[in-house]
Amino acid sequence: MTDPHALTGGCQCGAVRYRLHAIPTEPSICHCRMCQKAFGSFFAPLAGVPLDKFEVTRGKLSIFRSSDIVERGFCRDCGTPLSFRYLAKNRISVSIGSLDEPDRVKPLGQDGIEGRITYFDELASLPGDISTEDDEPELAATVRRSNHQHPDHDTAEWPPRL
Repeated sequence: MTDPHALTGGCQCGAVRYRLHAIPTEPSICHCRMCQKAFGSFFAPLAGVPLDKFEVTRGKLSIFRSSDIVERGFCRDCGTPLSFRYLAKNRISVSIGSLDEPDRVKPLGQDGIEGRITYFDELASLPGDISTEDDEPELAATVRRSNHQHPDHDTAEWPPRL
């Protein structure tokens, strides 16, 4: 029976889906340069579970060994970063942003702060804007009609048959 409280997630295109059979621990963001490059971002948000509590439910993780002691899992089709794992540990971390409900896992710490981008603390005070729905409704409608992103929940098959 599927645990309704389990966390699920996956890549942007839906080729890889996973389920966590435990509450992830040690949620944090890592500012090290290796994580910045792996995520193409200012930091990597990660939280982990024991290996036996991680299940790939669709597809297969592609692996890149970013060092002799670390491997990173991603989707071969769309490139979404999905996991981080020290090879010597019985633990795997998933990218919090790849969870279907990322709000359920709040980072509690920061790692690799020596690599933190100098203006990182200023980002929350930047001017903000909404998505294109209100200011460019035709563009937003085109994006909705042509959206290839997998929804934030498990599906019986993907992509859907048309």
